[in-house]
Amino acid sequence: MNLDTQISKIIESNGAALYDTEVVTEFEETIYRVLITKVGGVDLDLCANISYELSPFLDVNPPMSGRYRLEVSSPGIERKLLKPIHFKNAVGEKVKLKIVGGDKLKGTLKSADDNGIVVESKDGQKSFSYGDLNTSKTYFEWN
Repeated sequence: MNLDTQISKIIESNGAALYDTEVVTEFEETIYRVLITKVGGVDLDLCANISYELSPFLDVNPPMSGRYRLEVSSPGIERKLLKPIHFKNAVGEKVKLKIVGGDKLKGTLKSADDNGIVVESKDGQKSFSYGDLNTSKTYFEWN
């Protein structure tokens, strides 16, 4: 069983789901970030509970060599879409895409499967395979 699967089980036991993990460096500090989602939203108490359970597990099964700080948080309302499951869970939301070749597109994610996505933009519906996409993220229009 790989580390993400084991982390996912701990998160699911708290009623949430693993969105992604990432390693970032901020102010010369390495952070192992565990991003979680939950229907109805993620709050600070949930993040704290999951962090409390993950910490001793990661002490025994470190995600990397060297010192790091564990951070458990939500991916946020504007989040990166990296895996097919991220796109599937974002159907109906507004997305910004950077297409291979440099084009950019904003629209509503209409559908997603294991092979690609369909986005409705002002120019109509367009289909993309995941290989066509450089970066993708949801966005929120603040009124």
